[in-house]
Amino acid sequence: MAGAGDGRRRWRLVRAGTDAVPGSLRRFMSGASRPRLGRVPWRTVGWTALILAVLGWVVWASPFLAVRAVEVSGVALLTEDQVLEAAAVPIGRPLARVDTDGVRRRVAALPAALAVDVSRGWPGTLRIQVTERTGVAAVRHDTGYQIYDPFGVVFQTVGSVPADVVLVEFPATDQPDRPMRAALRVVAALTPQLRSELVKIVVNSPAGIVLMLRKDRTVTWGDAEQSDLKAKVATALLSQKGKQIDVSVPEIVTIQ
Repeated sequence: MAGAGDGRRRWRLVRAGTDAVPGSLRRFMSGASRPRLGRVPWRTVGWTALILAVLGWVVWASPFLAVRAVEVSGVALLTEDQVLEAAAVPIGRPLARVDTDGVRRRVAALPAALAVDVSRGWPGTLRIQVTERTGVAAVRHDTGYQIYDPFGVVFQTVGSVPADVVLVEFPATDQPDRPMRAALRVVAALTPQLRSELVKIVVNSPAGIVLMLRKDRTVTWGDAEQSDLKAKVATALLSQKGKQIDVSVPEIVTIQ
């Protein structure tokens, strides 16, 4: 064993007195070692939970924010009763629980409805905004005239052709989509002048489209290609004498 004079230091463990640790440190360590549950604002938490529960009940289950009225706007072809019947919104159901997507789908299934928007009007009103289809062409049918929109959708049958709708004729067929699509391309290209003179459009074949005008005048259109150009050329020739205008080849036109 090394002697006392070998230059090595000897260490020994001693217990420090209480006055060796600062009071502030002792208080910090004492507080850190004890849970502070007593400082949690349990009363505030309880009241907050109760308020949230009451609000949830008011919104989702109480009669205070229930459906009292259903407002319908944007209808002319449809009636409010038709929209309300399709919407099938139960009066008295909490407004927050109304399936607005379901209401929108049911109303949009009506043939005359192009687009439907459904919104909540607090405290108790459900609003249904309908955008209806616009008729541009009519085809003779057994029970009247079928009205087509620009997309080729039949959405209405009426007894006579409306003033702002073009009458279209084509041979009887089980597949009217093709001649109707061609006719609609022509209708979309018509100028106001041609529309004012037009009596009807006859689609004899894909390349046999003819415009029947007032005063027994005709415009041989050909197929539906280049309809915008054909409409401009035909309009420019309306002031010329002649019963028959041929714009089937719009770069080379004839008039008789």
